[in-house]
Amino acid sequence: MKKILFGIVVSTALTFTPASAGQYSDVLNNYSDIAYKGYKDSFDTAKKLHSALEKLVKSPSSVTFANAKQAWLNSRIPYQQTEAFRFGNPVVDDWEGKVNAWPLDEGLIDYVSKDYGVDSESNPYYSANIIANKKVKIAGETVDASNINIDLLKKLHEIGEVEANVATGYHAIEFLLWGQDLNGNDAGAGKRPYTDYAKGSKCTGGNCERRGDYLLAASELLISDLKDMIKAWDKYGEGRKNLLKNEKAGIVAILTGMGSLSYGELAGERTKLGLMLHDPEEEHDCFSDNTHNSHFYDAKGIQNVYLGKYSSVHGRSLYDLVASKDKKVADKLKKDINASVEAASKMVVLAKNGQAFDQLIGEGNKSGNKAVQNFVDALVQQTKSIEKAVAVLGFSTIEFEGSDSLDNPSAVQ
Repeated sequence: MKKILFGIVVSTALTFTPASAGQYSDVLNNYSDIAYKGYKDSFDTAKKLHSALEKLVKSPSSVTFANAKQAWLNSRIPYQQTEAFRFGNPVVDDWEGKVNAWPLDEGLIDYVSKDYGVDSESNPYYSANIIANKKVKIAGETVDASNINIDLLKKLHEIGEVEANVATGYHAIEFLLWGQDLNGNDAGAGKRPYTDYAKGSKCTGGNCERRGDYLLAASELLISDLKDMIKAWDKYGEGRKNLLKNEKAGIVAILTGMGSLSYGELAGERTKLGLMLHDPEEEHDCFSDNTHNSHFYDAKGIQNVYLGKYSSVHGRSLYDLVASKDKKVADKLKKDINASVEAASKMVVLAKNGQAFDQLIGEGNKSGNKAVQNFVDALVQQTKSIEKAVAVLGFSTIEFEGSDSLDNPSAVQ
């Protein structure tokens, strides 16, 4: 992903206006406490998800299947709010691809529709279908998939150095629960039947036992990965320690995460790109049609970080720090962030009334397109206000992630 610069010029020598002792450390510790709580909540909901998946695999039924899907939806609520810790924290960025990578070439994992095709010039594992094949031989390499377990999933993840070979994390589990969404820009999510996990002759889709093995291994690995991130943000964790060892760089990390998620990632790659192309394949939670919620909680995560509030955690915030320099700038950024959350909430309302994100971005849906564009505009505006906060705090520049969909639309095809 390309980067866009807000400010004057890129400089590694940051200027910083002095503040009273402990002012930065209080903000950084509260930020770290929010990260810890967010990942702990994600861990707890992932454990509940795993329990629901165990019940599905043990006793497949329409009820256990619906419960498993609801548990996945519930697990997304705290996790999406942690995405504001990306981009500025290497400990998160080095890890995040294991749990929330997207989009994925789902043919690596399981059966797909005929329209999916069998070949891809960029991905030799495009249609490997590990669930159906106990051995896969491609380009002279044999993958032994006789036992579907955590070790196999780790080996498969981004196999062949292809990022679309997503074998682990939330979206692999999402695909295994919903299946492909073949509705295009029309209503409806994936329609995988619960009988894809049924026993004996009731099994649909073939290889139901192996599909269950994959589902449970993926959720076990998700729990393990989230546990690592809890540790990274505890009292002596690497994430917290990295922030506090250089308080100036720590504040930069907070602002970088907010600005990059706001602009290049959420406004650009996850929203504007799909709107420009009217392409449902570009939506984040594409199998479950949960993208409206995913976007809302991403926006909420940025708000959490700026105000220093999440769940039971509340302490000195970046807002307080900016307000101590220029309250007008601090309040304007607060107002703009509130506006982006509100714009996201309107997409949630539309989805509850029957228009999911893939419908909203559909060609010819003028009112839906406008609702999505309003969200993009709100995110772009709040990024401009983040830029002003950067200046107020005395930094020369901070580098945010960019997106061709916003910065160079003619390059998008």
